[in-house]
This record gives sequence, structure tokens and C-alpha cells, in this order.
Amino acid sequence: MHPAFRGLIAVGYAVVAVTAWAAGHEGGPAGEHYGIRQVKEINEKIVAAWNDAGLQPSAEATDGEWCRRVHLDLIGRIPSVDELRTFLADKAPTKKADLVARLLGDDYVDEYARHWTDVWTTVLIGRDVANERVNRPGMRQYLRRAFSKNIPYDRFMEELVTATGANANRRDVDGFNGATNFLSGKMEEMGVENGVQATAKTAQIFLGLQVQCTQCHNHPFNKGKQNQFWEMNAFFRQARALRKRGGTDDVQWIELVDEDFAGEGKNPEEAELYYELRNGLMKVAYPVFIDGTEISKSGYLPATMEDGTPYGVERRRELAKLIKASPFFAKAIVSRMWGHFLGYGFTKPIDDMGEHNPPSHPELLDALAEMFREQSFDLRELVRWIVLSKPYALSSRTAAANKNDDPALGEKPKFTHFYLRQMQAEELYESLLTATEADQAARGEEAAKKKDAWLSQFVIAFGTDEGDDATTFNGSIPQVLMMFNGDMIKDATNIGKGGFLDRVASGPLSNTAKIETLYLAALARKPSSSELAVANRMVAARKGDVIGALQDVWWAVLNSNEFIIKH
Repeated sequence: MHPAFRGLIAVGYAVVAVTAWAAGHEGGPAGEHYGIRQVKEINEKIVAAWNDAGLQPSAEATDGEWCRRVHLDLIGRIPSVDELRTFLADKAPTKKADLVARLLGDDYVDEYARHWTDVWTTVLIGRDVANERVNRPGMRQYLRRAFSKNIPYDRFMEELVTATGANANRRDVDGFNGATNFLSGKMEEMGVENGVQATAKTAQIFLGLQVQCTQCHNHPFNKGKQNQFWEMNAFFRQARALRKRGGTDDVQWIELVDEDFAGEGKNPEEAELYYELRNGLMKVAYPVFIDGTEISKSGYLPATMEDGTPYGVERRRELAKLIKASPFFAKAIVSRMWGHFLGYGFTKPIDDMGEHNPPSHPELLDALAEMFREQSFDLRELVRWIVLSKPYALSSRTAAANKNDDPALGEKPKFTHFYLRQMQAEELYESLLTATEADQAARGEEAAKKKDAWLSQFVIAFGTDEGDDATTFNGSIPQVLMMFNGDMIKDATNIGKGGFLDRVASGPLSNTAKIETLYLAALARKPSSSELAVANRMVAARKGDVIGALQDVWWAVLNSNEFIIKH
């Protein structure tokens, strides 16, 4: 690379003159002219909150910014040059709704399912690849089917909470059910299969309640009581995660089953469990939901006596029914999805919705939850409402009237502008493939293995010890070096015959148009006049070596903050 161009990005983490992409333009309330009742409801409540706070929203994002944003959030990658140009050329007043309909439709169903499989794999089982009790391919196989078919969210929850069967898809294993992987790695703590992790994660994900700290004591700041944790835990006491082995002594798969629970007092008619208070006293717990609803104390699974009298109960199935009926259920997923698209949910943390942590927009949260329930828990419809709403359409550039709306400083979000955030690892991978047009060849099992190998390196570099979803770029030197010198960037900037750069360089376009193509491919915008002037100087410095100059430009653009940030 020419040293003059390297100088543009030598300070910090490779920034390529990002002033142009922050600019927005004025426009009417996004979504209202589509006649969607739910979008109108969102907009009215958001505007009311702005008025109450004395804030004004930013201008709307440019069409290119919005197009890039919605591709990333819906299907996990930036738009191709052709997709972007098609959208920019569209003059229909419903162009945004039309694009969302296409991205949620049959033409993109595989990419939609792939992206949301990535998202929910992390939510359900984290990024820890070393847990032998979890089969990630099995989990992903289930999720891909669920999102391809758009199964209702209440059924999705029920299938995960009540799943039985083998967690791995092997030729020598019967009864494969990938949904079992949600609980298969959460049913053992210190050798005792008591479902502590299953209890905590089920409440956290599907109810938006963090109950894990009440396992040992009453919560010091809210109404969470120790008995509530163990009463919730009692719903999992019939479940067993059985280790299964093949031809070696290593665990090959887990079979999740339900068995009669005799209770710790060995009385299955009233199968109790015991937990210890901080003062050493022992207390008894039976299955009771967080709202106080009790179910049968029996530890027996459903069966029929000789005289035809039914007895027993499926505790996990009863739990799923109670979760679905709970007002927390719809609120938890609405807040999670809002956070996915807007950067922040209605509470922080997103899965801590207890009374001690009031939401930022309670009226909007309640309304969205009710509309989602009325829509039969259709996730694609919830997605449609959010991405066609006014706050999602705003520019990321702040104005004088909303510059203090900064949740990063601890304030509750007002959503007066689009909050900048970084791509997830999977989104970066898919976007690099799209930008370089390598995605057409990236199909099949070998391509999937290559992606997994790259992601594993990425998580090691950017993840946390807990394997959670914390893969942001913070500008540290190891991260800069990984992006600058990584194999993906080397492949993306390769000038080999027939590659992306070769096709652009050898095409009939002018040098200016070729540079514009690179910017559109990576950043969904044309270069500014100053960026174009620098790039043209690179062409001159290369003494006619157009492909070498384009390689310099391309390398810098792909390593810019603007490329890895959602804006």
C-alpha cells in the first residue's frame, strides 16, 4: 500500500473521513404513510415521549444509510451494490415497506433464517464452544427450521422449555431434537442435576427476569425472594440430561428426558425439594410460578390409574403455559427485539424487567406487547413494525436539541437519533463476503466450516471468559492488527484474476466510477469530494497501476470504523 494512503488511517482504528455518512436529510414520519396501525402507534408514543422530555429528533437517515441498516439488522449483512442501487433508484413512496417485505419474504428466507439463527444461538447457549453437553450444530439446525417457518414465538418458547430427545444429529442416534440443546447444558451444577442454570436462563430469556441472585438469599434491592427461585426451579425437577456414549468413553450426546420425581423427601405424591436459608435453616419448595400460581405437587408424570383416574403432571409443560400467559412474556421479547434494532431495549439490562428497574417507555412497551400478543406472537410482524417506525429511520447524527440523549452515559434512551453500534462477528463475516461478492461461492458444508473457524478466532480475540455476547470492537491494538492483517481482509483485497477488485478494475467504468463502486459496496454511499481526490492521487502515484491503487482504497475502506459500525 502507498504510504500516503496508509497515513489516512494510521491514527486510532482506521477511520476514513466519516463526515459524509453522518449527514441526514429531512423527511416525513417514517412508516405513517404505509397505513400500518402498529407503526402509527409506535410513532405516536415515541413523539409523545420526546415532547414530554422537550427533545427534538434528528433528521431522517439517507436512503443509503437506511438500506444498509435494515439489511444488517434483518439478514445479517450489508446490501450488495446491485441491491443498494435498486433501492436508491426506486421512486415509489412505499419503497421502504416494499424492501422490508422482500427481506422478510421467500426470496431472502435462507439469509433471514441464517442471521436469526446466529442471534438466537448466542442468546440461548452463548459463545462457549467447549461445553460438551451442548451440540451447537444441533441447536442451529433447530433454529434454522424455526425461523425459516416463522413459527409463533409462544410455540418457539414451548418447544425449547419442554424439549425431550437427543441433542445431536447422528446416524446412530434416534429421537434427535435440536431444541434440547437449550437445556442440555444447563441441567448440571457441581455434579447435581438440579436445573439451577435452567431456572435462571429460562426466567431471564423468556420473562425478562434475573432471578439467579435469589438462589442463595432474598434480593437486597427488589421483591425477589429466595423461595421464588426454588419454586420456579421445582418445575425442572422431572427433567434429566442423560450422558450417552458411543464407541469411546467420551460423551457423544445428551438425551433430555422427563422422569418421575420422587422428591427429596422420597414422597412422589408431594415431591418437594429443600433449600437452605442464609441462617442455615432448611425450607421446602413446590412448583409455584412467579405470580403465585401453584400446580400439582405431584412428582409423577401424567398416567392413568387402573380405575381410569388420571394423576401426575408434566411440570415443564405447565411451566410453558404459565410463561405464555404471563405479561412478562410478551414484554421480554418486545424489549429484546427493540434493543436489537434500536441499540437499547426498554430496560438496562435488557433482560432485567423487575419492579426495581422501570422501563424507559412503559406505555410503548405495554402497547407493543399487547399488539404482539394480538398478532399471535408473529416475530416477523413485530420486526416489520419496528423497522418501519420513525425512531428506526432517524440519522445517527445528533442535533443541538438532542445531543444529551446518550444512553452510554447512563441516561435512559429517548431514541431521538439512531445509536451507533458495532457489527457482531457473524455480521462482519457475512458483510465482508457480500462486499467482495465472495458470497456467491460461499455455500455448503465447507463454507460453513470455514466461517466457524474464523468466528472461533474472532471470539477468542474479542469475547469474554463467560462466552457471552460481548464481541465489540473497542480499538485495542490486538483488534486493529487482526483486522489489518487477518486472512479475511487479505482475501477480500486480493487482486487475483477474476476476483472482485480485478472485475472492478478491468471493467469499462471511469476511475472515478470504479472508486465509487468500492464505496457503495462497503459503505452504501459514494465517496466525498475529499475522499475522491485522495483516491485519484493514489492512482496518479501508482503511475497508471489502477488495480494497485484500487486495492489501497479498498483495504482502507474495509478497515474503517465506518465499515464495521451500524449507523
